[in-house]
Amino acid sequence: MPANRPFVLTIAGLDPTAGAGILSDIKTFENHRTQGFAVNTANTIQTENVFYELQWSDIDFVLQSLQILLENYEFKAVKIGIVPSLDYLSKIVAMIRKHAPLTVIIWDTVLKSSTAFSFLTIENQTALLSILKQLDVITPNYDEMQKMQPFESNPEATAKALSKYCSVVLKGGHNPNEKGTDYLYMENSTFEFPPENSLVYPKHGSGCVFSAALAANIALGLDIKTACRKAKGYTEKYLISNKTLIGYHYV
Repeated sequence: MPANRPFVLTIAGLDPTAGAGILSDIKTFENHRTQGFAVNTANTIQTENVFYELQWSDIDFVLQSLQILLENYEFKAVKIGIVPSLDYLSKIVAMIRKHAPLTVIIWDTVLKSSTAFSFLTIENQTALLSILKQLDVITPNYDEMQKMQPFESNPEATAKALSKYCSVVLKGGHNPNEKGTDYLYMENSTFEFPPENSLVYPKHGSGCVFSAALAANIALGLDIKTACRKAKGYTEKYLISNKTLIGYHYV
């Protein structure tokens, strides 16, 4: 563990339950002994099982906040969560790459909330691929993967195709054949991460927890494969922490 905590940034929405979004990310960063910062892309009205309303943050305000942080702090990793459009995402990524070209960028491709509220629709495949080239990792689940590239026959084929542009963690929570098994697709390699616990309880925001844990572990100096394994272990502890939809974070 480094003497000084590395800085990690989350750019995502505010969930008042703290089960997902920037509040959950900050909890995850803290439990990994990293220093967390946040830029808010949206305010939401929701509980752990009902989504009521969302108000997106103006992109100019987001970029202004992001620029100030990037000019004053060195972030080892940045995790991006909910965004309303690919254009919005593209501007955020461009800002990061301008000020911090070596920072690892992880996009948690949240297209819908766990309560089925839609955030983002992939309508322009060319724009999507252009953005992926500038990222380091994306972390879709099976349902999200099917919407990322409609030309492929299944989520695994899509993940492999997209790994030409950036690393892809295909999360297995919705995998109908191998429940809970995650796969990491890199340009020339594929790694499998089976679940360590057979008994887990569904949690609001578990995808946010995984991507934040991945960012924290990468910021701590781990390679992507090792960071994925540790992030999966952390997320499983979150999933088994209690039987409700809001999990507990552990030190």
